[in-house]
Amino acid sequence: MSITTRFAPSPTGYLHLGHAFSAWNTWRRADVFLLRLEDIDATRCRPEFAAAILEDLRWLGLDWQGEVRVQSQHFAEYQAALDMLAGQGLLYPCFCSRADVARAQAAPHGAEPVYPGTCRQLSAAERAARMAAGAPYALRLDTGAACARVGARRFFEEGAGWGEARPELLGDVILARRDAPASYHLCVVHDDALQGVSHVIRGEDLRGATHIHVLLQALLGLPTPVYGHHRLLTDESGRRLAKRDGAASLRALRQSGVSARQILQQFEEGQAA
Repeated sequence: MSITTRFAPSPTGYLHLGHAFSAWNTWRRADVFLLRLEDIDATRCRPEFAAAILEDLRWLGLDWQGEVRVQSQHFAEYQAALDMLAGQGLLYPCFCSRADVARAQAAPHGAEPVYPGTCRQLSAAERAARMAAGAPYALRLDTGAACARVGARRFFEEGAGWGEARPELLGDVILARRDAPASYHLCVVHDDALQGVSHVIRGEDLRGATHIHVLLQALLGLPTPVYGHHRLLTDESGRRLAKRDGAASLRALRQSGVSARQILQQFEEGQAA
């Protein structure tokens, strides 16, 4: 079986070792390796970071096939997917702020709080009145209704075998908001299907998202790929490498004299830290 994979970073900063490890894990498994830029967050994504991603991957020797898909160029396609879900009666406007959700539902450290469904209970008249008044809102998926529509769904996880999707664990996720016309969850399932991705290989921090992705695939009539989740690289304190925590960028390592061969050799030997 031919394996098509993809590496799909967001150009919100320079790539670091954690990104390189994920790209390498994806690239080494592939017969066809695709590159996608998930730049739907216009407030944080920058063209210079997008250009740097391509430069850093080339420096590492990780080549890709075909054109780079840039998500911000395809909002009309994502809107069509949203319209399909709306036509099934599965979307509703949510007027809660992030702070409202955080206060209403506690979450484990580092995780997004699960939305308690506050605005799902609003009447159609109340929703229309708030929207007419200009109240900001996001569009959420009615996950309970969506699960009832498609029934039980299964997916194959490398290393674990077949498992049942449990999208209710993520609650009513946001699929669009004012500052981002489509969400990560919606865009990723749309693009994976469009690009013929057979294997989604990504960090284990995204393992939980698989449950809602499998549900969206069923609702949109899209195939479900094989999933595989690799370990995350951590710093000396055990925290995963992250841009927000100032993880050293690949270009900084390159400027300090570290070679691409040294980095890839660390990955191959399982000694990266």
